[in-house]
Amino acid sequence: MTRIAVIVGHSRLGTYCEALAEAYATGARSAGHQVEILHTARIAFDPILREAYVREQPLEPELADAHRVIMAADHLVIIFPLWLGAMPAILKGFLERILQPGLIEPHRAGKFVQLLKGKSARVIMTMGMPGIVYRWWYGAHALQALKRNVLEFMGVAPVKSTLFGMIETVGAEKRRQWLDEVEALGQDAV
Repeated sequence: MTRIAVIVGHSRLGTYCEALAEAYATGARSAGHQVEILHTARIAFDPILREAYVREQPLEPELADAHRVIMAADHLVIIFPLWLGAMPAILKGFLERILQPGLIEPHRAGKFVQLLKGKSARVIMTMGMPGIVYRWWYGAHALQALKRNVLEFMGVAPVKSTLFGMIETVGAEKRRQWLDEVEALGQDAV
């Protein structure tokens, strides 16, 4: 059994990103995996890292719960829309807060620790442009920043990705196909 933390990095509830998370969870649970879905829109927290890594910023209770879920997970799934070429601010703030190095004892002692070592991840992004244009013309900047500068830097491997483009203009049938695709990804869970 794989323990999976699915993070929906959106500022609103009831979005297609949330539907993708539910589809992934359905597939993973059908394969016998344990799944926790974390909705950044439902968690009461200050998304601004006010101490700027100078001092640890204590986690609010719901954020502390999310931190425990992520630390206990074997596999992370991060789902978000591409906004202004990057992840939504609420997701960035969520990651900055829960991945503070000062939250772990070895770092307090001055040692570098890959906080997420031993975990795998899948990043699922939705966007208004074609996915191929984002990957090849724009270099998938937000995806690469999350993958290399956050996840891999913190020890996550492998990190796989799935992009869904033209999200506003595709029809209901295409969206249903994508939900089925994501449900199948959940059954594989890595």
